[in-house]
Amino acid sequence: EAALDTPAQALANATREVVRICETVEIMLKRIMELYEDADENKIRALAALDDRIDRKQAAVKLYLAKVKQHPLSESEALRCEELIGASVKLEQVGDIIVRNMLPHVRKKLQRGLTFTDQGWRELCAFHTSVMANARMAFNVLVSRDATTARLLVQEKDRLRELEKRSSDSHFLRLGEGAARSVETSSIHLDTIRDLKQINSLLAAMAYPVLEEHGLLRGSRLQAI
Repeated sequence: EAALDTPAQALANATREVVRICETVEIMLKRIMELYEDADENKIRALAALDDRIDRKQAAVKLYLAKVKQHPLSESEALRCEELIGASVKLEQVGDIIVRNMLPHVRKKLQRGLTFTDQGWRELCAFHTSVMANARMAFNVLVSRDATTARLLVQEKDRLRELEKRSSDSHFLRLGEGAARSVETSSIHLDTIRDLKQINSLLAAMAYPVLEEHGLLRGSRLQAI
């Protein structure tokens, strides 16, 4: 709090704390997919505890930045303040999706002894790998504010949309062919893809302030190069 009278230092402090939230979110994203393969109640509770940590950190960051905003800020400092608040809110939402949406899928799969088809699991892992890569890009953009990386992150939304379509088409083809395991895991597969896509959208939105600053957004669309 001693740095509040020096906005540049206060914003640097807040950035470090948001980066720590990013690190926890990355751990959660990695562990949730591991739980789809190997889950027990202890591991599930441990993951839920990480979300509680994110909630506490995010609340503290918002309170700190609210105090920063009470001091005279330059235009760029005010924008950075809003950017950090927005990022912390989105990161909390990512944690909520993992715990409130994806952990119930894990529990359902565990309790019913369900298994994915080999192809279905490969599709989920490929989608998850892309989201993990985009998460790291989003975290880098938050610190570097690099416009090229920000643009690539938003463009990845389109690629994931196509990947989702291909995965859904393949999944329904397996259902049509009567693959027993596909029927059993159908809702978990489709809901997991949906959850990961929603997480990716939240992460990609962290690039918007950088793109807006460089005049690379028109409404919700990227400007053509």
